[in-house]
Order: sequence, then C-alpha cells, then structure tokens
Amino acid sequence: MRWFSKLIFFLLGWKINGQFPTLKKSVVILASHTGNFDAVLGKIFINIVGVKYNVLAKKELFKFPWNIVMRLLHALPVDRKNKHVSVTQQVKSVLDRHENMHILLSPEGTRKRVTRWRKGFYHIAHEAGIPIVVVGLDFKLKEMQIKGVIDSSQDLLTVMKQVNAHYEGINAKYPERFALDSLEDIVEEEYKVA
Repeated sequence: MRWFSKLIFFLLGWKINGQFPTLKKSVVILASHTGNFDAVLGKIFINIVGVKYNVLAKKELFKFPWNIVMRLLHALPVDRKNKHVSVTQQVKSVLDRHENMHILLSPEGTRKRVTRWRKGFYHIAHEAGIPIVVVGLDFKLKEMQIKGVIDSSQDLLTVMKQVNAHYEGINAKYPERFALDSLEDIVEEEYKVA
C-alpha cells in the first residue's frame, strides 16, 4: 500500500516536506481542511510515512455492511452520545491498549470556515500523555508539510497558540474557508475561572 500511495502522490504532483517524527503514539492533526479531497490526501500521506493510524467515526457508521468499509478505512467507532464515557476517554482507552498508534484528525472539524476549532485533539493527546504532530496541507505548493511536534502536557491556550503559529501562511484549497482558531473560547473559559 505504501508504494501505491507514493505513486499516487507523485502522479498528483504532491510531495512531503519534512520528516515524520519517530514516535510510537501521537495525535496527528491535518489542516487546512476545506474540501473533500483533503481527507484523501491525508490518508495517502499517512500511508507513505508508514505509521499505524486510525481515524474517528461515529459508532452508527459501523452497522453492516458499512462496518467493513469503516474498518478498511482504519476508523475507530466512538459513541458521542455516551453520557458516562466521553469520546476522549474512549479514545484514550484504545490508545492505552496499543503500543503503537496514531490518531489522525482535522482540528477544524468541518470543511466550512470556522474560527473556533474543535479541541478534542488536544484533550485526547493531553489525557493520553502523547504529543501532537502538526501537518499542513498546502495546495499552492502541493505539499504535505510536517510542521512540528507539540507537547500536549501544556495548557490549552499555549498549545493552540503553537498550533496557530504552525498553520500561519498555509495555502488552503479554498482559502475563503480557512481561518486559524480565534482562541476566543479558551480566553473566555479562563476568564470565567479566574
């Protein structure tokens, strides 16, 4: 599968800029996510770097025959409606059972323009005690850019400032749909606590 992914990337004119870190576990975030093809590029990229990965999908998608497709896509079922066990706890539990696993997520959570990104990637990494690998999709340069690794033990505001710095200047497929996190929700929460 790795050689096939490399061939597809080559035929599409894409390349990887940077070296994927040697880590057994991480949460890998990919942005800019402004079109349907972004997910395909993300899957091709992760196949090329050769790490064991999973994506998250709502458990309702795992009914026959779709469960077969979801497993082939390396999807993990999560129960977003479970009032007793959060999605973060569900994913941490799976991570705890595996020695080698990377969770692949889009922090924007949608292809639409949002200024408040979903913070689940941070909470999963923070609770599991694993780093966050930042990867950018730059359509102008046709590059998957491995931007860096962020220590998830830091507070949310510090992490999100680093995430924004990594994605500053990234060229989305649809630039009008891409925005960095405004950090407003984090600042509002800290203000309420203080």
